[in-house]
Amino acid sequence: MILTSGKKVSTKEKRWYKDVGLHFKTPQEAISGTYVDKKCPWTSDVSIRGRILTGRVVSTKMTRTIVIRRDYLHYIPKYNRYEKRHKNLAAHVSPAFRVEVGDIVTVGQCRPLSKTVRFNVLRVSKNKAAARAFGKF
Repeated sequence: MILTSGKKVSTKEKRWYKDVGLHFKTPQEAISGTYVDKKCPWTSDVSIRGRILTGRVVSTKMTRTIVIRRDYLHYIPKYNRYEKRHKNLAAHVSPAFRVEVGDIVTVGQCRPLSKTVRFNVLRVSKNKAAARAFGKF
């Protein structure tokens, strides 16, 4: 800290961040936070390209990684009916977000970040009502 004419002037450098595009807002924590994450889409060189998917969080037990469940209906032509199916998807979550089980998240495809992680969380919607209901995503 430097004192000039009675005013405090901070010598802290400005934090570098970027816009991921596709009309996703940069979280305030990514702009003003102090975390270091080399896989964050806002504060590192990871680019979002390809698919944008939505799903419900089912596990947050890994470090900076969550598991998302995507429910869908599969058509059986013989019986002219549908059956419920699901896929699990691992996604990296930046420290800019606070994610809990049951939240609805939007993820964007990026380069492979690990053996199973190919997506990055871009938006979190707190949705406790649909925690156990089957939803079409």
